[in-house]
Amino acid sequence: MKSLLIKSVGNYINLLSYFSKPYAANKALNLFTKPRKGRVQDWQVDFLETAFNEELFYKDQPIMTYRWLGKKGTILLAHGWESNSYRWKPLVPELLKKGYGVVALDAPAHGRSGNKEFNALIYAEYINVVAKRFKPETIIAHSVGGMAATVFQNKYQAPSLEKFILLGAPSEFKDIISRYVIMLGYNTRISNQLNKTILKRFGVAPEAFSSAKFLENNKTKGLIIHDKSDTIIPYNDALLIKDSYKNSALITTDGLGHSLNDASVRDHIYTFLED
Repeated sequence: MKSLLIKSVGNYINLLSYFSKPYAANKALNLFTKPRKGRVQDWQVDFLETAFNEELFYKDQPIMTYRWLGKKGTILLAHGWESNSYRWKPLVPELLKKGYGVVALDAPAHGRSGNKEFNALIYAEYINVVAKRFKPETIIAHSVGGMAATVFQNKYQAPSLEKFILLGAPSEFKDIISRYVIMLGYNTRISNQLNKTILKRFGVAPEAFSSAKFLENNKTKGLIIHDKSDTIIPYNDALLIKDSYKNSALITTDGLGHSLNDASVRDHIYTFLED
């Protein structure tokens, strides 16, 4: 049923492309940037309210942050697509036991943060606002949160940051777009126009947007964790990032999928933090 719905949406936008390619590509990009889920659910509230909730702002958009105090350095947590800060529930208590302070933020159009659309460029600006406020020494980021974190660090070079942990992070934005085009079954009229629409809207061509490239001169100590069976972000993305990010180590898991929400992954994180 889900695949039929996706196919019908793709066919509809393909049809629109024969009337107006820019209009159809705009529709396709809007669909790509608007999450269908990720807002805070009732059953997630209890955990999130164990933290100090503080609302920050990027321009006029609210950024919800959750802060747990600790005596060691601060760790900033950035979740991925269609998620929110609740995804860190298994990790936060252990970090607190080890004495770390923890700050998590909800991404644009996710959790309790504002905005109607999501993209890594805006997410990077949200991270910058939060980093200025809390001055983290470590960032742990999952999926597209990892891409946003690399954009942030490449642009702002946060002086407090010492360690970078990327979980299932994508490397090349052009590949993300390519997978999206294939998933929806868009025709070449859409795929060609989509690149032009992205450049016009964001000022960056898809091929120029690369986590691997952004990390070439990153001086922080890095840990990359990626699963061989990740069906969302291919394992090859981790290899691209590792080749470029010289001061990093790659840990490969097998059978954990994209979420990497597993005790073994958390153990790797703790070891890296204590090193």
